Amino acid sequence: MIDQFWTFFIAITLLTLFPGVDSLLVVKNSSRGGWKDGCATSTGICLGLFVHALVSAFGISALLLQSAVAFNALKLIGGGYLLWLGGGSLWRAMRRKNPAALDISPTVVRQFYLLRSLREGFVCNVFNPKALLFYMAFLPQFIDPARSPILQSLFMAAVHFVIAMIYQGVLTLLVCRVSIWFKGGPWGRLLEGVAGTVLVSFGLRIFLEKRI
Repeated sequence: MIDQFWTFFIAITLLTLFPGVDSLLVVKNSSRGGWKDGCATSTGICLGLFVHALVSAFGISALLLQSAVAFNALKLIGGGYLLWLGGGSLWRAMRRKNPAALDISPTVVRQFYLLRSLREGFVCNVFNPKALLFYMAFLPQFIDPARSPILQSLFMAAVHFVIAMIYQGVLTLLVCRVSIWFKGGPWGRLLEGVAGTVLVSFGLRIFLEKRI
């Protein structure tokens, strides 16, 4: 359905494997609520790809780039959400002052809410201005002008969806394998603190980037 499919496939696979805020969120939520949490978060993230594909196909991303107010608002929302997620992790890490007193039963450490995980993944991806810029710059290179740009963009988003779900699914399983070493002890506090710090740094980085 698109020009140079295999070139696109190889490029999008390599770019997906490059770690970023999406991968960090999957790791964080997998350690929080197990493989269900990680997979639901990944699903929310990957559903956001279709939003970026449609935005790119309709040219709304170009409009956002031309409107300083709209694009800066997008950056502030995305950065603010990352700060909120990271701040929550740091707060939970600081509250774990006495790991021995924690109740680490499976019902506590593997608490999972489907809608929460889907929402966190979806919002994190959709309001990521770098994802928007990437799709706007990357997808048009593979679109055939003789065919529907919307269908081609959705097709590329679907390919990206499958690749990202496989990668993040494997990442989720790996995290769940090692998470037992961290639950309920000082390592759990460290992991939560590191995840929170990185998320906050991503959010601050978006805030401090030069405005249009």
